[in-house]
Amino acid sequence: MIILKLGGSVITRKDSATPALDNENLNRIAKEISESSKNAKYGELIVVHGAGSFGHPYAKKYDIGSSIPDEEEFQRKRKGFCITQEAVKNLNSAVCQHLRQYGIPAVSVQPSSFVRTKNKRICHADLDLIKKYLDSGFVPVLYGDVVLDDDEAIKMAVLSGDQIINYLGKNLKPDRVILGSDVNGIYRKDPKKYSNEEPVKIVTSHEDLESTEGTQTVDVTGGMGGKLTELLQLAEIGVESEILNAGSPNLIKRALMGERGIGTRIKL
Repeated sequence: MIILKLGGSVITRKDSATPALDNENLNRIAKEISESSKNAKYGELIVVHGAGSFGHPYAKKYDIGSSIPDEEEFQRKRKGFCITQEAVKNLNSAVCQHLRQYGIPAVSVQPSSFVRTKNKRICHADLDLIKKYLDSGFVPVLYGDVVLDDDEAIKMAVLSGDQIINYLGKNLKPDRVILGSDVNGIYRKDPKKYSNEEPVKIVTSHEDLESTEGTQTVDVTGGMGGKLTELLQLAEIGVESEILNAGSPNLIKRALMGERGIGTRIKL
């Protein structure tokens, strides 16, 4: 089994003020997944994608996940929850459509329909449906979403695709996790500021990158630093992951066909 994460920064125009697909990347990636399946070394595939410009602006605007001091603020956040949920569901529909165009039996699985958090961490998620989809030959497609939270102080939370990967990885024990980002891996300095910076080949702990600029990108789900935290937890139970550039042609295809060391590997 492989879990493939498609970053919101790759499949959407993340800096856009309104939801906007990156159709060129999405179409190419869907084609690469399809082509890799002919010779791939995996038997099952789960796709998880980020929210990008479809989810982050709304989650930030309505401050989903912050404390709710009064009824007025609750109503405002509840409205924002509904708007965000609809937006990310629309993105997921587009992703599934692109995958199906290339013969991939993609089926949408909405996280907010079966996941709850407590203090913004998953506390309940029934994976039986996902297992049944896999057994039937489907490719489940999950995504960053907003969910109900058991903490009465916040009532609702942003659930990142990276946290979903963490939970799936711990419970389904995939052979490998591949994260398609908009950079070539994890850096000690921000590669968008320092063009000569090279990605780190292997990361085994946060200490490998302590006080480094390369993981300091910030969004409502924690940026690269948040990804690394989730992936290191998987490494502790023997699930290796790799962050690579999904914006570069054929890297997703090569990784799905078994090649390693394309980007930054996270393992112990």
